[in-house]
Amino acid sequence: MIALGGSIGTGLFVASGSAISSAGPGGALVAYIAIGLMVYFLMTSLGEMATYLPVTGSFATYARRFVDPAMGFAMGWNYWFNWAITLAVDISTVGLVLKFWFPHVPSWTFSLAALLIIFLINALSVGSFGETEYWMALIKVVTVVIFLIVGFLTIFGIMSGHATYLENFTYKKAPFVGGMPAILSVFVVAGFSFQGTELIGITAGESATPEKSIPKAIKQVFWRILLFYILSIFVIAALIPYTSPNLLGSDAADVTISPFTLVFRRAGLASAAGVMNAVILTSVLSAANSGMYASARMLFSLGVTGDAPKIFGRVNGRGIPMPALLGTTFVGLLTFCTSIFGSEIYNFLVAASGLSGFIAWVGIALSHYRFRRAFKAQGHDLSELRYHAKWFPLGPLLALVLCILVILGQDLHSFAVFDWKAISFSYMSVPLFLILFIYYKVKHKTKLIPLEEVDLTPHHTKKEKAEKKA
Repeated sequence: MIALGGSIGTGLFVASGSAISSAGPGGALVAYIAIGLMVYFLMTSLGEMATYLPVTGSFATYARRFVDPAMGFAMGWNYWFNWAITLAVDISTVGLVLKFWFPHVPSWTFSLAALLIIFLINALSVGSFGETEYWMALIKVVTVVIFLIVGFLTIFGIMSGHATYLENFTYKKAPFVGGMPAILSVFVVAGFSFQGTELIGITAGESATPEKSIPKAIKQVFWRILLFYILSIFVIAALIPYTSPNLLGSDAADVTISPFTLVFRRAGLASAAGVMNAVILTSVLSAANSGMYASARMLFSLGVTGDAPKIFGRVNGRGIPMPALLGTTFVGLLTFCTSIFGSEIYNFLVAASGLSGFIAWVGIALSHYRFRRAFKAQGHDLSELRYHAKWFPLGPLLALVLCILVILGQDLHSFAVFDWKAISFSYMSVPLFLILFIYYKVKHKTKLIPLEEVDLTPHHTKKEKAEKKA
């Protein structure tokens, strides 16, 4: 539910409309299916490593052990930075969403209240985080299921009187609009929508039975996400023509023209905007909650390995990494303050974290490719693995190529018109990652670890350790 909730948010509820507007109904579906398959391969790669080595640092630890310590260092800081900034973006969005009901109250008061609540949820126990995330994810899942039922009834004219069937799929230039460049631009939108699925790896270190829960989560999450996204886009595309200006909304402030709101209204549900606003509020709080958890755990892992000050590697009596949690909250608060007092710095920070999630995905694909090759090179048998990734080596290599394509295709328009300011903003995450990587490599003189020297010491769960002692 955590991974499912992490990937169903404003990307589906609001920005999915802009994907249809850009590439047409057919182009949007092709892009989401392609990115969905890429995410599946990435999740199976992560699952194979996480069941063998369930650690809190997840893919930063895998990059450190299977590729190069410099890559582990750069990936850890990159991912922490990404979620710490995303946390600030999400709490800013909470204020925007609540303006829908309370237009005269300053939005920053709601944002600060949201940050405090999220901090307390994470500070109590890992159980309180999981429980909160479960119920918020459930609200989103129920909303999508109701939307799909209402949408299909509307397509066939049962709820609206006029059946559209597939007429909008052949309207004007549909189903494919703008050719391959348009589909590539939707790859980026789809990629951002699916971000958060890698949280499965982060939670592995605190899961009671990762060898059972992670493979189950990967299988269910992939099919549900793909069905939710593909069917939702199909319903929106069938009911709203791609030329509609209402599909251009891209953030939570556009709730009144959210494709979900429009479809519910068309079906005769008058209070659709208010209901969808409440669901989007839940989505944003859920994303902020996940962001706080993921970034605090990554900072904790960096503290344990010595890549961050040692204090961040400490936990309290309840097993909560409080110094890492406080550090992350402080950075989130500082970033949020810049959105009030200096929007330029805030925009800079948001742009700097833009591609960080895709860089993490590249790291997962590379780490798994190296892990499996080292496993074979050191004479291990695949039967030793609790979970097998699908279609190796094609899976991680395909995911790697698609991830790089998405990173390169982030802002092709700026390259076409030589807008260097826009290019530097769009691709800022890449040089920041390279600076971290090169700094560590030069300082510690690290090298690509030979396959025969890769550390494949398995990580046993608490249950297995207890059984061995007994």
